Amino acid sequence: MSLLPITIYGDKILRKKVDKVKEVDFKTIELIKNMFDTMKNASGIGLAANQVGVDKSIFVIDISPVEGYEDHRPTALINPEIVYYSPEKVFIEEGCLSIPDIKAEVERPETIRIKFQDADLIEHEIETNDLLSRVMQHEFDHLQGVLFIDRIDDRTRKKMNSELIRIKKRTIAVDYPITEHADYQLL
Repeated sequence: MSLLPITIYGDKILRKKVDKVKEVDFKTIELIKNMFDTMKNASGIGLAANQVGVDKSIFVIDISPVEGYEDHRPTALINPEIVYYSPEKVFIEEGCLSIPDIKAEVERPETIRIKFQDADLIEHEIETNDLLSRVMQHEFDHLQGVLFIDRIDDRTRKKMNSELIRIKKRTIAVDYPITEHADYQLL
């Protein structure tokens, strides 16, 4: 098990649209395994590659620790693309390992259809709603350089400013490894 430091608010790579994966090699498989280990260690249910300093279009999800979703398998999505958003929207509270201890109600489409590749670069397409849809949209946003706090109203965001500054300055306490500086990038 290798734990990777998690990039946090202020790290430049979180604001960059990541590059597509062209080939899956040993390093890619090792990265995915380490992302699962890192996510589990931080008690997360989703983690994007740029959250561990890697400029690649990959995210991992494991919602099985959440009550009612125990039967869901952990999944790695490579080069995901959301091809359908339902017009029906729902508000659900979100948090993020890259923005520790901050949560907010975020409006998102209830249902999505997403295309992605697996570790063999075989394409899949699924339609999902509920928690899985929410987590996939959140992680997909990461790959586009978008954070959940970008999707909340200005008034709520202003209330978070002092805490966001603390996160950016790394004067916070977290139970998992985080990057040491804002220019961090693993690959």
